[in-house]
Amino acid sequence: MSDLKKSTKKDRRVIFDGIFVSACLLALVCYWFKIFSPSFYKNLIILVAIVGIFPVLKSVIIALKNKKVTVDLLASIALIFTYIQGQWVSSAFINMMLGSARLFEGFTRNRTKNIIERLLKYRPEKVKIKIGEKIEEISLEDTKQGDLVVVESGDRIPIDGTVISGTANVDQSTLTGESEPVSKKTGDQVYSSTLNICGSLLVRAEKIGQDTTLAKIIELVDKVSREKTPTERIADKFSVWYIFLTIFGSILIFIISKNLNLVLSILLVTCADDIAVAIPLGFTISIARAARDGIIIKGVAVIEALKKVTIFVTDKTGTLTKGSAKVIDIIVVDKISLKEFYEIIASLQINSRHPSSLAIIKFLKEKNVKIFSPDQFHEIPGDGIWIIKNKIKYIAGKISFLEENGIKLTNQQKEKTIELKNKGYSLTVISKEKNLIGLVILEDEMRQFVKESIIETREMGIKKWVMLTGDNEVVASKVSKEAGIDEYYANLKPVDKLTIIKKLKNKYESIAMIGDGVNDAASLALADVSIAMGAIGSDAAVETADVALMHDNFRRIPEAMLLSREVVRVIKQNFIIWGITNVVGLALVFGGIIGPLGASAYNFITDFFPIVNVFKIYRLKTNRHIYEEESKI
Repeated sequence: MSDLKKSTKKDRRVIFDGIFVSACLLALVCYWFKIFSPSFYKNLIILVAIVGIFPVLKSVIIALKNKKVTVDLLASIALIFTYIQGQWVSSAFINMMLGSARLFEGFTRNRTKNIIERLLKYRPEKVKIKIGEKIEEISLEDTKQGDLVVVESGDRIPIDGTVISGTANVDQSTLTGESEPVSKKTGDQVYSSTLNICGSLLVRAEKIGQDTTLAKIIELVDKVSREKTPTERIADKFSVWYIFLTIFGSILIFIISKNLNLVLSILLVTCADDIAVAIPLGFTISIARAARDGIIIKGVAVIEALKKVTIFVTDKTGTLTKGSAKVIDIIVVDKISLKEFYEIIASLQINSRHPSSLAIIKFLKEKNVKIFSPDQFHEIPGDGIWIIKNKIKYIAGKISFLEENGIKLTNQQKEKTIELKNKGYSLTVISKEKNLIGLVILEDEMRQFVKESIIETREMGIKKWVMLTGDNEVVASKVSKEAGIDEYYANLKPVDKLTIIKKLKNKYESIAMIGDGVNDAASLALADVSIAMGAIGSDAAVETADVALMHDNFRRIPEAMLLSREVVRVIKQNFIIWGITNVVGLALVFGGIIGPLGASAYNFITDFFPIVNVFKIYRLKTNRHIYEEESKI
């Protein structure tokens, strides 16, 4: 059977259950308020009572064929007893409860469908392709890798790709949950389903169809929603014991009391679908809530695992820091103007793709410096650059690179560079012929709200934060203090990180590792919970991490933790609610206060308590609004 036919069949079930519950309600209202003739509402009650047992028996038979025991077995026994006793009103109540439970199950099932449909509606059906000087409109399915896609103001971006030309402000909230638009220009990555608010872009298609970020998220959400958590599996095992204990107890009570109405009342109080519906509904809502905020949780069991985390291990570059340098100062040590020095730096860095060079060019563009290409350019990756401009040789790079090329620093200059390095800064040193003419001081920027987010996690019970980095001791110490990290390890190789994580796992109950999802793949795999920062566009992060944060937003980490704690708390509350309502109901039955009719009405009303309680998860409030207001100041 195709997915479409399966979906249609499920929709028909929901429609049937909706009509059936309405019919039960109508029959009971007519009975209580004596609407229409007695024969009408009596026959209507008998009709819904008889019709209602068929879906229950069908469910029982399917479950038994699969060697499973469900609460429907208990419900079917209760219904049969109501027929024997002629308790048709009680039967109508229990059928209305069971029909309502099936409706909520349908709602649980359709939550995922609705999430996917909401994501799919952001995918445009038509794509504008530039072929030569012409622009043609084709269907999304006909788009190929390498096509030049035109994205005008107001258009949804249909593919993942790289901007070839143009500038635009793009709303990426469908993937990242971020409300602020992102500026896009030549060389930037753009993603399917995101909205071009203003501007115009020409994009080279790199990922299409099922390979796009949007498609992978849809596939992941669909897969995750069909998994069972340890809590659900425990609840399934518990329900088997509960059912057999209830049946055995009812038989024993009948043997002792010979009172069939008492047995029926017990069955009507205890035959509940509320927990069976409320638990999966809670996890489905939490996944939907997280996806809306750009937090992709890969597996519902991860929600429970997050609750158990006691220590966070984090990478530095690209995780705590942005991984991109920022120019914080420029020092000129020769008798040249600042304007001339800027132009020299620009010519040195313009052809390099090194992160420091990109940061310097960005800084110079903000200063409106005119950039001229050099006559000759040569780069030694990781060391430095030399150029020839107007027959003069200029060099930029590490101090060691300049020394190798015959440039000598004075003792005063050496002391200054050592002082800056001891403060944790990176340096790009510039020379003209054989003389040092200036320094560019750079720093890797700390991500916004890192310190605040770490404080939040401590308030939630996290015992320690550990930072692992390949950077030197000075840089590691500086970042660690600024972020509020408890412990750090510097000058590490990838294999060293694994050794440290293994030691920490032996000491602490559960470890969460935060990285970029690619460079930290081995470390992430070893942790109990792996969290990938900035996963948008990264196949490795979306596919391998337990939690993929679609945006480089550190505050999503305490949000994910808060969500996991709320889900577990609500599930525990529901078990308590279920237990209390059953105990109270049985006390009312054994006290002779309610009979079969009262028991069925009581069961119907109390079944909604845990289900309604679940929706607190979707209304969960975080500190994000505080952060967003602060970021605007």
